Amino acid sequence: MHRDDYKPRLVDRQVEEYLMAMGAVVIEGPKWCGKTWTSSQHCRSEFMTGSPEGNFQNKQLAELSPETVLVGETPRMLDEWQEVPALWDAVRAEVDKRNAKGQFILTGSATPNRKGILHSGAGRIGRIRMRPMSLYESGASSGKVSLLSIFEGGFTPCLNGEVSIQYLAELIVRGGWPGNLDTPNSAAGIIAGEYIRALLENDVYRLDEKKRDPHKMNLLLRSLARNESTTASVKVLKKDISGVDGEDIDDDTITAYLDVLRRLFILDNQQPFAPATRSSIRIKQAEKRHLADPSLACALLKLTPQGLVNDLETFGLLFEALCVRDLRVYANSFGAELYHYQDYKNQEFDAVIELPDKRWCGIEIKLGAHQIDGAAENLLNINSSIGKSEGNPASCLVVVCGLSNAAYKRPDGVFVVPITMLRP
Repeated sequence: MHRDDYKPRLVDRQVEEYLMAMGAVVIEGPKWCGKTWTSSQHCRSEFMTGSPEGNFQNKQLAELSPETVLVGETPRMLDEWQEVPALWDAVRAEVDKRNAKGQFILTGSATPNRKGILHSGAGRIGRIRMRPMSLYESGASSGKVSLLSIFEGGFTPCLNGEVSIQYLAELIVRGGWPGNLDTPNSAAGIIAGEYIRALLENDVYRLDEKKRDPHKMNLLLRSLARNESTTASVKVLKKDISGVDGEDIDDDTITAYLDVLRRLFILDNQQPFAPATRSSIRIKQAEKRHLADPSLACALLKLTPQGLVNDLETFGLLFEALCVRDLRVYANSFGAELYHYQDYKNQEFDAVIELPDKRWCGIEIKLGAHQIDGAAENLLNINSSIGKSEGNPASCLVVVCGLSNAAYKRPDGVFVVPITMLRP
């Protein structure tokens, strides 16, 4: 099923590994991030559950006889399986029956309720999270610097082409949607706007066929966009909605709507990081809020590239969101996890990458080159505090920046790497 125009993704290797280890693999993530195309690269036959052909006859067939649609060359792809939740149990049972690896690839842009799914799939179905494209995958990063090489001591200083603030703004507004790569800059923001419209008009209802107030859902999304890259609580979101829009919305509604957005993979929050269980430093447990792609925040706030340039405070938060998206994709590609760090002294790292062996890297994200010195000092001070408190200090410290054309190691040991030079 290979496509000649397929642009390789970092998740490809993980899919191959999972197919060798599991009977089935489910690739989850937001709509339009490339799940179907990637799955097509790894399958030998496919069944498109949500195809509109024949008055959605594929969906009807899957509902009437789930076992029938499993017949075909393996790996067999079942696209948008959540449209017929019974397919999950059918796949699990068939995997048990065949007792073979790499039988099915399921793709899903929503997590259905457990109702109608009898088995977790543990031991039979592996889960892979897919995200919008990183700059390296889309070709906007030269890839001259390997993130993993910084951990392993293989870093080499190098130069890159000049990067303008306008170019970075265009990357944020365009987002990591594969279908947006060749869109002219003047129209690059349309796809994210259409994404939000489809989400409010269709997806939140199709998730479980429950009616929700699209106006209040839109207000919440706009508040999340305004609070992108922050640890805003539910109370803060409620206050923000009331203060900006004069709308009354209760905590329970916000919590329920956040769960809907999570199940649709619209949210991609950063979990908090603790450097060691025996450390005396009190760590805040709040998640840092992120939408699946910074372009969604731009669409919700009606920001063009020039609008971002004219609002540097918002630009800084959305640039952080862009970097966090990429760092998470890179980290996950070599088995690492991405977090954020914040303690009760208000000391924080924008991002933390932890390897499976528990080595970790503290990262500060800065748009301007003039902010590098302050960011490096912050990294060193916090790392020193962690070490003194009996915590496990960082293996390396990195400033990821925007407006810089050089990757280098400072005399104090802190690495400086432009996001437009980074790869896994």
